[in-house]
Amino acid sequence: MCETKNLCLWLVQLVYILGLLAFCLWLAVHPRSPAYSIIKFSVPLTNHNNGSSHGRIEYELDIKNPNRDSCILYDDTFLTFYYGEDKVGNKTIPCFYQGRNREKSEIHRLIDQMDVETRLWTDLRKAIMNASAELRVDLSTKIVYYTWGIKSKQQGINREGKIRIGKDGMILNNKEVKLRRASKKWKL
Repeated sequence: MCETKNLCLWLVQLVYILGLLAFCLWLAVHPRSPAYSIIKFSVPLTNHNNGSSHGRIEYELDIKNPNRDSCILYDDTFLTFYYGEDKVGNKTIPCFYQGRNREKSEIHRLIDQMDVETRLWTDLRKAIMNASAELRVDLSTKIVYYTWGIKSKQQGINREGKIRIGKDGMILNNKEVKLRRASKKWKL
């Protein structure tokens, strides 16, 4: 009876230790989602005196890979800016590969500009010149992780954020805008 009890106790401890090791291994291998930030954004207002009906917005997007053991392959990334419910403009970022860096996070920086829809340009400029405006940015893409030579399933990523623009046409208080997971309650 005593030997059976010791054997059962030993087996329970072994299963517990193996489970704990499997959980730690899963945490070490399970990749984290990339972080997206808009660090610079501007609406050039230099042509506000000539009443131009067409404009451009300039932005700088950082994509950070927080994983030290995983590389990421990004599919085409769709970036869309909205003013209220109206689409200001959109941009497609072609697919790219982001490697890993064991000392610090790997950052992919994109500096680009996009044309503003003509009918919104005047409204956006007026709102910025009166006080401030708020734009919403949506980002969607699909990614694949490569961890220790193992390819993961393709995963969809949807992020969104709000950009407050001051009278100077730049991000209010020069703060970077971190894009967060898209809220399901606002989706129709």
